[in-house]
Amino acid sequence: MSTANPLPLWQPDPERIAQAQVTRFQSWAAEHHGAPADGGYAALHRWSVDELDTFWQAVTEWFDVRFSTPYARVLGDRSMPGAHWFPGATLNYAEHALRASATRAHEPALLYVDETHEPRPVTWAELRRQVGSLAAELRTLGVRPGDRVSGYLPNIPQAVAALLATAAVGGVWTSCAPDFGARSVLDRFQQVEPVVLFTVDGYRYGGKEHDRRDTVAELRRELPTLRAVVHIPLLGTDAPEGALDWSSLTSADVEPVFEEVPFEHPLWVLYSSGTTGLPKAIVQSQGGILVEHLKQLGLHCDLGPEDRFFWYTSTGWMMWNFLVSGLLTGTTIVLYDGSPGYPDTAAQWRIAERTGATLYGTSAAYVMACRKAGVHPSREFDLSKVRCVATTGSPLPPDGFRWLHDEVRDDLWIASVSGGTDVCSCFAGAVPTLPVYIGELQAPGLGTDLQSWDPNGHPLVDEVGELVVTNPMPSMPIYFWNDSDGTRYHDSYFDTYPGVWRHGDWITVTSRGSIVIHGRSDSTLNRQGVRMGSADIYEAVERLPEIKESLVIGIEQPDGGYWMPLFVHLAPGVVLDDALLGRIKQTIREQLSPRHVPDEVIEVPGVPHTLTGKRIEVPVKRLLQGTPLEKAVNPGSIDNLDLLSFYEDLARKRA
Repeated sequence: MSTANPLPLWQPDPERIAQAQVTRFQSWAAEHHGAPADGGYAALHRWSVDELDTFWQAVTEWFDVRFSTPYARVLGDRSMPGAHWFPGATLNYAEHALRASATRAHEPALLYVDETHEPRPVTWAELRRQVGSLAAELRTLGVRPGDRVSGYLPNIPQAVAALLATAAVGGVWTSCAPDFGARSVLDRFQQVEPVVLFTVDGYRYGGKEHDRRDTVAELRRELPTLRAVVHIPLLGTDAPEGALDWSSLTSADVEPVFEEVPFEHPLWVLYSSGTTGLPKAIVQSQGGILVEHLKQLGLHCDLGPEDRFFWYTSTGWMMWNFLVSGLLTGTTIVLYDGSPGYPDTAAQWRIAERTGATLYGTSAAYVMACRKAGVHPSREFDLSKVRCVATTGSPLPPDGFRWLHDEVRDDLWIASVSGGTDVCSCFAGAVPTLPVYIGELQAPGLGTDLQSWDPNGHPLVDEVGELVVTNPMPSMPIYFWNDSDGTRYHDSYFDTYPGVWRHGDWITVTSRGSIVIHGRSDSTLNRQGVRMGSADIYEAVERLPEIKESLVIGIEQPDGGYWMPLFVHLAPGVVLDDALLGRIKQTIREQLSPRHVPDEVIEVPGVPHTLTGKRIEVPVKRLLQGTPLEKAVNPGSIDNLDLLSFYEDLARKRA
């Protein structure tokens, strides 16, 4: 691909560069730890991966990480999997998340917004009090370090308090959003056997109330390890029989007691999307998440006590955990519980305005939906406080960059970021001191030796390859739950390149050091040896106003051929006639590659997604290859299972 030097879309001014925390960190690290004083971010990044131990020591000192017992060394073992961080150290994540209560007691730690779009503050003092009360009650209920505590909760302040109280006692937090059905939740929670379950009676979404009491009753029946169920009456109902009431557990005025746990003590369990088989139960550590998120949120996102951090997410997605960690930097975090498009497509921009968000994070899909819907954010809202709009979930297409620049502000830092549930962080993305180029992520993260590799393990520049990370990151999983010999963990990331993390994305590392993400490498389109990510196809095709959404699959045929259909979900009233077919094919031929013009364009009633909104390419590919539905996909992980019957029928007809 061409990575000639275009003009950047945005360039930070000298004052912004000078004031950025990463600039001040570099100067300090140069003085105290031998980091390069000159050469800007590129030199700092090189040092951070060459001198990995020193870099992470510097991060803990810069952010004043409080070790209640000191560490023997930074990295006891560098091997992957199995790197051993800060052996000997003890600390507590929740203690760090509540530190700002000492200096900013009466300022908001949380701003809670529902579909009325009216923010309601929870102060640092009040959050700390609730966590103290709840942690004491959890201990009374017998919750001990290592016990699992689960939440079937929307993005509400009670979820944050429950996570922090769990971490305070050394418990292991895990959560699902209440739009997950019982089977999906049980596929996750039954693996980890929680002793406490926090629940709501229902939630509000799209202007409607959704009663979840029957689902909660089913969860209680099917989770025999539960010792207690806590009822949060979001819809105003009484606690069911045998459940404890949230208000009674959080009414005391007691200081939190923080269990000082080993650095690698589990903090939470996150789940892969689980499109095939049971979701992977990914365990990350208190210390690993603490230092990785301080680096990511403090240095990369440039967040501090004066900021307000809003990311549209749900408790079933790693971005919620990432959002909560905004508290580590003393930042006020914005919790929105509701539909991203209610009462209209511009809803998220309205919330950004009303909460005074300085960093607003959303999905690439939402940005493109606003563009298609003709939303004009800066005309309709006062977004003068928004310094950065960040996107993730899928690559932000070039048109998305241009639209944000034109429709929000020309002096807008646009941070397309890419990481994964697997590390609950970003491999590449936001750097406040670097220019932004259209369609590109700014740079790899500090301490992350991100490379693009060919099949033989040779690094590539300006060519598409596999996203690999060649050194350990503190937030990499400590293990998967119920994976006693580590086989599933090893096979997920380390079977292609021994000792090197292969993430499963196609990327280009440009000669400027920026990154382009092309989509998942396990659903790559490989035509006559030319590889292309599905994201490139979507970006081109979905510019056409007639196309609501698309799905492209490449299937190796038994005779050595290759069948590549493009499925299109059309806008209302549109017909897939010869003229539209011609435009679709011409768009791909001219903008991407003649080799990647699809063999067929097929109209579909809709595109299926995981519950976190990702198109499910690989399971659809398996269906089309003749795999039975129950083996191709985990039904509980899909947003609309009925859509899959279309692809199943198509496979039968083709057979």
